[in-house]
Amino acid sequence: MGERRRGLPTAEELRTWQDFIETMQALRSELSSRLVSESSLSPGDYATLLALREAGGRLRPSELAAHIGWQRSRLSHQIKRMERRGLIRREDCVADGRGTEVVLTAAGAEAFRNALLPHLRAVRELFVHALTPDELAAAGRISAALRDRLRASHDR
Repeated sequence: MGERRRGLPTAEELRTWQDFIETMQALRSELSSRLVSESSLSPGDYATLLALREAGGRLRPSELAAHIGWQRSRLSHQIKRMERRGLIRREDCVADGRGTEVVLTAAGAEAFRNALLPHLRAVRELFVHALTPDELAAAGRISAALRDRLRASHDR
């Protein structure tokens, strides 16, 4: 009985998988390193500030965690670190007075603005310019297929 029949990846599929993972880790590491050196923001800071900016500057912690794709405990630690630096603050919920919302401060908005262009340039240099237009389109299709599969497995 071959590997295919048992539902296991072939040797070639495993090589492709390993190469994909190693490349993504190296890309993420380089982008993270550049982000920190150019803006003093960690990838977690950037993701949090981006989510708040896209949401108009305020979100409940549960909404923020869902938007970023993090567990609430991880977000809680992130919020504390960012509050100490004045990038965000917690306020009572405006809509119903129950619970709190995470709010983007002026300092946080400025830090995000200062990080945005260098980060986008790094994405262009390290990702976009490394691929042909056809490869970039294929990467988009691959990402969508993987996301769809993950969503389907969560819905079961």
